[in-house]
Amino acid sequence: MSVGTKTIVKDNNLEYAFKRFKNQVAKSGNLSKRKEKTEYMKPGDRRRAEKKNNIRNSRRNNKNR
Repeated sequence: MSVGTKTIVKDNNLEYAFKRFKNQVAKSGNLSKRKEKTEYMKPGDRRRAEKKNNIRNSRRNNKNR
């Protein structure tokens, strides 16, 4: 069971509300989880993709230091 994301629109400012909604969805990670589950990945392919993401994240983290 998934809990939806709610965003309150203040002063009819839809652009701000939409930007806030996109940030909330990105932080919750629901969209990326859904994309992962849409198709079957072989275990080897899954490991390769995970390793690639880990390398990308480590380079990103080291770049900011």
